[in-house]
Amino acid sequence: MTETAPTPRKASQGGGLIRSSLLLSGLTLVSRFMGLARDLVLTARLGASATIAADAYYTALAFPNLFRRIFAEGAFSSAFIPAYTKTLTGEGQAQADRIASDALATLAAATIALTLAAQLAMPWLMYVINPGYASDPAKFKLAIVLTQISMPYLPCMAIGALLSGVLNAHRRFILTGIFPTILNLVMLAAVIPQTDPVRAAWAASIGIPIAGVLQAGLLWWGARQAGAHIRLRWPKLTPEIKALVSLAIPGAIAASAVQINIFISGILASQVAGGRAWTEVAARLYQLPLGLIGVAVSVALLPRLSAAIQAADHDDAQAATDQAVIFSLALTAPAAAALVAMPFFLIDGLFTRGAFTVQDARETGWILFNYGWGVPAFVLARVLQPAFFARADTRAPMRFGLISVAVNIVLGLALFQVVGVKGIAAATSAAAWINVAQMALLLARRGDYSPTKAAWSRIVRIAAASIAFGAVLGLASHQRALIEAPLRGFHFVGLGAKEIAVLATAAAGVALYGLLLLAFRGITPAEIKAALRRRPGDAAISADL
Repeated sequence: MTETAPTPRKASQGGGLIRSSLLLSGLTLVSRFMGLARDLVLTARLGASATIAADAYYTALAFPNLFRRIFAEGAFSSAFIPAYTKTLTGEGQAQADRIASDALATLAAATIALTLAAQLAMPWLMYVINPGYASDPAKFKLAIVLTQISMPYLPCMAIGALLSGVLNAHRRFILTGIFPTILNLVMLAAVIPQTDPVRAAWAASIGIPIAGVLQAGLLWWGARQAGAHIRLRWPKLTPEIKALVSLAIPGAIAASAVQINIFISGILASQVAGGRAWTEVAARLYQLPLGLIGVAVSVALLPRLSAAIQAADHDDAQAATDQAVIFSLALTAPAAAALVAMPFFLIDGLFTRGAFTVQDARETGWILFNYGWGVPAFVLARVLQPAFFARADTRAPMRFGLISVAVNIVLGLALFQVVGVKGIAAATSAAAWINVAQMALLLARRGDYSPTKAAWSRIVRIAAASIAFGAVLGLASHQRALIEAPLRGFHFVGLGAKEIAVLATAAAGVALYGLLLLAFRGITPAEIKAALRRRPGDAAISADL
């Protein structure tokens, strides 16, 4: 099938989508590097299986984060942004401000109530979220207290999610990409001075809500700079808010299926000493593509899809989704190949130090391997969901998400009995692929979206380049000793042979994949130039806050 040349308008929009995604991905990459620095310090201070501090702290971080992702990356990416965008373009800023103010009041009230209820019920909730801790009273008590401390992060981030939606609707992406860095900076400042694992866990947990207040404040300022004047008021269930809630609840469940599955995995992992810490350390690497690519693309895609569907422009909706799928796979498939090809090399090279042992790295590496082959599904779920949300359909993705959760529970319990914690990761990856398959089949059956022949050709070529890339990295992992040998005794800014070896291998791998992608024609130099070329209508995307 011959690809027809896009019209200038659609070319510009396509470039804008990819540029917006790249901008968000680049800013998120900065945050994730800061997060990696934070996690290197935390694992060295807290350890994993040898102390009670690590499992307790990761519980304190995971529980509010689950609800943050449900409210922040679920409800308001699925319901608020299309509603706000439609009101902003159709009725003006004043009416959009009114809806945003009502939504903010309702969301703040709901999350504050949920936070207070969770804090009061935490001694009983801990038996549900981490039943394995009950056999260790000291760990159980510490996990309860630290989670109670961290829970106020939830309303801060729910408010931040709404403000991020406002900024995205105004095509202001910089602050949305920057604000996660605040959490990493605050936690580094809190943890670096600590030497005792338990004291470090306390310091890190106290830093979580402090960072949340700073993040929400920054986004509030950014929204006002963008021209949105959102006011504090008592919550009112107006007809618009009732409609928003009716869409947001199933949308939140749908968009959070992956996170719910991961949280369930953590519950099962709590049965093993260090299991929670192993899964959280693995998450730092396999969730990197999800944050860099999946979230960035879905955030940039949803406003454009909403506008295209509102204008009944099926061609633009098709082109936008094709671009999002191809772009996300071009960056996600090689990440998955790397995680599958060299998991222990990555974990041992980056995290084994201090209280985090080689055995911890070995167990974490197996978990990372089994999450690795699910990474493309984690990202594709975030890319396909806007195709439903932009059409005001949140119930179908919710249904698929619940099926995915059920599969994860049943399969996770079965595999956990057979192969341990790594079986939990395998179940989560399998459930994610089932979720994606259901969404793709329904979109195709409705005629809303299926990749064009040209898009399928690109997907096959990207897969071929990624397989070749993974084979080379697998060989490098097998020959790790040869790579590290010339570096023995060499140190650079605190990095030794194993750290430099894994970083050098990763850097060489990025360059190699770029060459393979061009060689397989998964992407062409002309397309790279077109995606990065700024047009007058796109200036605000990169220049404004």
